[in-house]
Amino acid sequence: MDKPAGLTPLPTVLVVDDEKPNRDLLVELLKHDCRVILAKNGSQALDRAHEMQPDLILLDVLMADMSGYQVIQTLKHDDATRHIPVIFISALDAPEDEERGLDLGAVDYITKPFHPSIVRKRVRNHLQSVHHRHLLENLAMIDSLTEIANRRRYNEALENEWRRCARSGSPLSLAIMDVDHFKAYNDRLGHAAGDGILRNIATTLTGFMRRPGDLAARYGGEEFIFLMPQVDAEAAALLANEIRSAVEALRLPHPDSPVSPYVTISLGGMTTPPTDGHVDPEFFLNADTALYTAKAKGRNRVVWHRLAN
Repeated sequence: MDKPAGLTPLPTVLVVDDEKPNRDLLVELLKHDCRVILAKNGSQALDRAHEMQPDLILLDVLMADMSGYQVIQTLKHDDATRHIPVIFISALDAPEDEERGLDLGAVDYITKPFHPSIVRKRVRNHLQSVHHRHLLENLAMIDSLTEIANRRRYNEALENEWRRCARSGSPLSLAIMDVDHFKAYNDRLGHAAGDGILRNIATTLTGFMRRPGDLAARYGGEEFIFLMPQVDAEAAALLANEIRSAVEALRLPHPDSPVSPYVTISLGGMTTPPTDGHVDPEFFLNADTALYTAKAKGRNRVVWHRLAN
């Protein structure tokens, strides 16, 4: 059953063991603290680790198709799964077996027969460490002033969405926007007021993130980006103009702007159909060129470029 909205989802633990009684025991032990998914052999474990991206893997060593040692080696050599912590649970209790497991990258090694309460506490401790790591990773991707994604998060998202659009043959659109005459605003009203403007614009942008792949980010200074996977040029340009209009509709006074009595933004955009897994640097540069064109034409407007198939 899904958790009620607003609650933190349970962490996911992948249990890998070719003996059903062992799987059943671990499910019963962990089901109140975790979402438990199961694999009965090594190849199934690798598939589910890729698909489900669990927070932790409990891995048996002795299995029919491939050993747990082989499984962890495969996991650690794959960028998509190398970060997932692994705990071995094995009947092999010699010191050299435990040493080998830890050398291969396991975070813990538990021998069978195990004491249920000890396993539960060890799993809880490792999941807490995973939670803290995720928090730190998320903080590293957030702009501290506006609390939206930062440039690092944008770069990561761009690479992921570029590859996804290349596989699906879908267009990818990017809008770059700049606050009009922002230096004049800061010079007149001060940087604290300017920071408030940036936060207001960031909040406005998040309201336009309507699909899972959409991303609003602060690129730097008074510059923001909006990434739109699977959105064609016409729809992206329309959305960009909605963003422009929404910022102006905030009616934030700008006493030194020759464009408007209120704070406005200029936007440049680019739409392209990615064709391979490598981001074309011209994608951003063309959007940036469109932004400068929008400024040259008087600001508070959208200029959009499109690269045809």
